[in-house]
Amino acid sequence: MNVRLRKDAIVRSLRRNGTSTVADLAEEVGASRRTVLRDISALRDEGFVIHSEPGRGGGLRLDPQSVQTTARLSVAEVFALLISVASMRAAGSLPFSGLADAGLAKIEKALPSDKIRDLRRFLDCLYVGKLSPQVDISDMGTMEPALLPAFEAAFLQRHLLRFQYRDAKGAETSRHVEPQAMLILPPLWYLVAWDPARNDFRHFRMDRISEPEYVEGATFRRRQVPFADDVRPLRHLPR
Repeated sequence: MNVRLRKDAIVRSLRRNGTSTVADLAEEVGASRRTVLRDISALRDEGFVIHSEPGRGGGLRLDPQSVQTTARLSVAEVFALLISVASMRAAGSLPFSGLADAGLAKIEKALPSDKIRDLRRFLDCLYVGKLSPQVDISDMGTMEPALLPAFEAAFLQRHLLRFQYRDAKGAETSRHVEPQAMLILPPLWYLVAWDPARNDFRHFRMDRISEPEYVEGATFRRRQVPFADDVRPLRHLPR
């Protein structure tokens, strides 16, 4: 169990049981007493109020009103929230847009400066438009969860991306591309990339991409993508 999962398990145990001893927590998360004590100290630094009650029947107790005050969301996690809200807004199905924007603003304000910088670079790659009614979506599938983490390295560090792609006829090919943008045309999502093998831009439906991974060490330059007039960057959308 890694550090973050172990800390999450400790918090859940304290919330569930009320009071636990260090020994009980160590047994539950499969770690030493020293490791648990170190995790408790780190959780306190993150904002959790954890009381130590000495004596028989004592132990560690989490204040029921205690919440984490330091953000530990990754750039990809925050980006996933932002693009989900953006896609719902573009589709005209965001009934609580004010609350959603307020919540996202609080999350963004809590991020450290380096993550904010990465988030802005990520957002610069996101575009939204409207899907033509002539596009057939009857075969629309689901996107792989591994896609966004692979995109994070590909877009932020300019690494080439490789994946298996299934076209409209079901034929599957292996692709190596330079990711340039993400395009949301609700309900479809596209990866817009420069394909060196074809010396041109290509649009790949994300629900047809499988086994995505970035290519370590292989980098590329940012290109100007020729979008249609009705496509807008996420940053320019009205809120």
